[in-house]
Amino acid sequence: MSEGIVCKIFAARSAALREIGRDERNICIFFLAAFVISIAPLGADTFTFRADQMSGGRAAGKETIILTGNAEVQSDSLVLRASRIEILGENNRFIDCTGNVWGQEQEKEIFFQTDRLRYDRNLKIARLEGNASLEDRKNSIVAKGRFIEYDDEKEVTIFQVEVRLFKDDLVCRSQYAMYRRKEKQLDLSGFPVVFKKEDEFRADRIRVDLDTDDVTMEGSVSGSIKG
Repeated sequence: MSEGIVCKIFAARSAALREIGRDERNICIFFLAAFVISIAPLGADTFTFRADQMSGGRAAGKETIILTGNAEVQSDSLVLRASRIEILGENNRFIDCTGNVWGQEQEKEIFFQTDRLRYDRNLKIARLEGNASLEDRKNSIVAKGRFIEYDDEKEVTIFQVEVRLFKDDLVCRSQYAMYRRKEKQLDLSGFPVVFKKEDEFRADRIRVDLDTDDVTMEGSVSGSIKG
């Protein structure tokens, strides 16, 4: 084979490789553009993320994004951080966080930590599982439980299993509790007990006014008051 023919072959091959390179770059650019558009606003909700690594796909009906390593997602005033965050569903509706999960609802000054958190961006409901805690700094309340469901729009939180709530000199324990933030009201059931300084209150159902610390009890009422 002559030297001229060899040179022509190599030149044609180089041109082909350059064309493939351009095609690959175009594919990457298209994928990134499609990804940015897909996580743009859901209604008026602005959605951003960051992480050490990202994987997943955007096929219709199988939309999944997996963020690992210092993962963070921000949706309007809600910030979520975890070791691993999975974003899935149409319009990135669901967020599943695992490993050292931390969250903040910035406007309402609500903070939470848990082993696992699942969030529905449409309903604005967060479900915390494992060693879960929620802090309402505006109302000086810290609550813990094995399962917590926080409804951001209704401002209602449900606690289940080994529930404990602390506020100043008030300590509440039960297996089930509902906290209505707007009304500053706490409903306890499932062997509830309330400690108010040195006083102790027990009943089938206990309601606590977290604004005044007044306690209302129903069913099998008992307790002790020191003073």
